[in-house]
Amino acid sequence: MASCGLDFGTSNTTLGLVRGNAPALALLEGGDVTIPSAIFFDWSARAAIGRAAIAAYLEGAPGRLLRSLKSTLGSSLIDEATQVGRKRLRFTEVIACYLELVKARGEEAAGAPLTHVVHGRPVHFVDGDAAGDRKAEDALRDIARSIGFSDVSFQFEPIAAALDYEQRVRAEEIALVIDMGGGTSDFSIVRLSPERHARADRSADVLANSGVRVGGVDFDRRLSLETVMPLLGFRSPMKKAGVDTPSGYFHDLATWASINRMYDPKVLRELREVRRDSLRPDLIERLMAVVESQRGHSIAMEVEGAKISLSHAEAASVGLGFIEDGLAATATRDDLVHASRELTARVVASMEACLKQAGLTARDVDALFLTGGTTQIPHVRAAVTGLLPDARLVEGDTFGSVGTGLTIEAQRRYG
Repeated sequence: MASCGLDFGTSNTTLGLVRGNAPALALLEGGDVTIPSAIFFDWSARAAIGRAAIAAYLEGAPGRLLRSLKSTLGSSLIDEATQVGRKRLRFTEVIACYLELVKARGEEAAGAPLTHVVHGRPVHFVDGDAAGDRKAEDALRDIARSIGFSDVSFQFEPIAAALDYEQRVRAEEIALVIDMGGGTSDFSIVRLSPERHARADRSADVLANSGVRVGGVDFDRRLSLETVMPLLGFRSPMKKAGVDTPSGYFHDLATWASINRMYDPKVLRELREVRRDSLRPDLIERLMAVVESQRGHSIAMEVEGAKISLSHAEAASVGLGFIEDGLAATATRDDLVHASRELTARVVASMEACLKQAGLTARDVDALFLTGGTTQIPHVRAAVTGLLPDARLVEGDTFGSVGTGLTIEAQRRYG
């Protein structure tokens, strides 16, 4: 029997093993412990994952790229299928293919089959829908079993991050753990100490959990709709007075998990009709060029890169030269703040709910532990840290804390 902790994230994945009685993240792609949650199928349905998948797409290899796979859990997409070469694969099969290849790399690092796993999961896969939440967890459990895990259990991702942080704690404290990744923002308030770290049952130390389905991909989508999609016809007028171009195309193109919907042949047929009835057919032609060349993921990558750049710059360029020579959009930090105002408010409200659930005030929290890439967005970071101005701010491993904590939990549960 060999066990692991598996953090299958919306943007990145890690897998941890116990080595020398200590948790360690396995190298999953070259010298990296993180691997992008991306898979590329060529037209014979052979799969590449991670950076290799993204490179194949950017190099123009014929095939299908899928990213943000975890976002399909808890959404209607999980019951859909997508065209891969001559096959149509359900999204559960796509996720299974990706995770099976990740598992194989973990087994190579472990030198043994991996049979037991502690899977990370958000506090809520689906906001306000207990049945939908159970369905998402059940789907992930079934996928894990289908690829060879005989025992599958789960731990909330912010609790896992707390277990990683607790390795550094020297005295008892109350910590609010914030894990803001690609798909969700999760919060846990946990009582930590060196003595408690050794206990097998930590249920009494978990004072509250909350979460909301808001993550980095949502900020990408809002920034794309704000700055890029208008160049492709979003909100442009139709010939019929008072009618704008149908917005569904742009929302799909701006959303990682639904980009591939745009490549259905019927979409291009519909867009030809839209172009005919548009007052800005030149913009619709740009949109059609993206669909015909299947470059939607290229746009999403450019927007994601701009969002990351805005963490340390006031403005960033979104290169769109692959659509039309010289075409580019400019994204500013103010654009991102404006476009994501409602997302930020939902994150703050969830954090406040966590404090209320624990029966605590901001002054009762000793430490604020941050992990996940979305905590690096300046206005989001300012909003969440501003709620606990007196708490000690602790930076976790942005992409590795959850995986390390899940591995600690796997060692406790399985040995």
